Amino acid sequence: MLRNTQSKIILIISIIQAILITGLGVYFAYTNQVQIYIAIAIITAILVSICIAFLLSKSEKTIDNMTVELKAKLSDVSTQKNQIETILLHMTDGIVAFNREGEIILINPAAKNLLSIGPEDSTFDDIFGKFHLDMNMEKVIYLETWTSTEQKIQVDDKHVDVFFAPFKDEKELPNGVIAVVQDITEHVKLDNMQQEFVADVSHELKTPITSIMGYADTLLEGGFDEETKTKFLNVIATESRRMARLVTDLLTLSRYDNKKTVTKKESFDLGELVKKSQEKLAIEIKKKQHDVNCFVTADVPPVYADKDDIERVVLNILMNSIKYTKEGGEIKIYVGFVYTDAYIKIIDNGMGIPEEDLTRIFERFYRVDKARTRELGGTGLGLSIAKEILDKNGGSIDIKSEVGKGTEVVIRIPTKQG
Repeated sequence: MLRNTQSKIILIISIIQAILITGLGVYFAYTNQVQIYIAIAIITAILVSICIAFLLSKSEKTIDNMTVELKAKLSDVSTQKNQIETILLHMTDGIVAFNREGEIILINPAAKNLLSIGPEDSTFDDIFGKFHLDMNMEKVIYLETWTSTEQKIQVDDKHVDVFFAPFKDEKELPNGVIAVVQDITEHVKLDNMQQEFVADVSHELKTPITSIMGYADTLLEGGFDEETKTKFLNVIATESRRMARLVTDLLTLSRYDNKKTVTKKESFDLGELVKKSQEKLAIEIKKKQHDVNCFVTADVPPVYADKDDIERVVLNILMNSIKYTKEGGEIKIYVGFVYTDAYIKIIDNGMGIPEEDLTRIFERFYRVDKARTRELGGTGLGLSIAKEILDKNGGSIDIKSEVGKGTEVVIRIPTKQG
């Protein structure tokens, strides 16, 4: 367009120049002043050439400026395009855009993964039709009062939340639909765990409460000898203590979940703590006639953790070994040092844990043998609390076991300040 404008300007000036020179030529020829005519013609040609050169120079600068601006704008557009593509590529949320015909015009890898989209899926109906949703593109685009733009979908083993919204063109007319996909699998799992947890707590509290109420009502009826009364009162006392332990454990877990516990770390001798823990359980060990031995296998440096917390973990693991090992069993305790961690290894020849249960033993209220655990007074929260404590102190716990042969528990605790 600029080149055409330049050509027109030059043509008009040239025509004006030709007319002017021709007219002057006729006039001066008529007056016999040829020399003056030649001089004027030369001057006119020079002036016209200067005008043309000036106009061409100005137009060229304009073209150069416009070229620079155009390149800058194209560079900005390219940069923005690359930024958007990078964002879409690395987003954890899925993005799918459809035109008014329902065809995919944009999609990122997260959407393909979350919705299991294959090469054969190219339209809105291909992707969402198989989920039998109570919605379609027309509802999203045209029904402003329609509010069900959010749908929860299960795709294989994943749970996703899809939000649908229309987008418009430059004339503010509906031009398509965009779907934002979020992975809510973990949220669903947590909700399910919370529901199971509430159900488990209710059940665990209901059982002892029912026993206490039953025996208490029976005693109130009267007419029992002292031996029977004592037996009933023992049951009531046992169930009350069980409820107290359960409530205490629940409060402990609640404090850890809400980060209300203050970990008071200090340096202390782990071997000494383990031996004192063994002494505290001497009565339980004697009742079951277990052979319990503790060995400190190396010069273990002081550990750095919350002493009371670690003692609680050791007592819990030792008590489990005592409970689930038959009378006359053997329990070995080793205290050692590897790299920057001290460790406690507790090995028993008790009943053991099935392999399929090992991955779940740290879940709250999970029991390998529920009836046996309740009979022995367990709450099903001990290992959960132990793991919470060790995580908070920078340690770890690992359990290996074989049914009928026994269990090995390894606890690691840092010896250096982290």
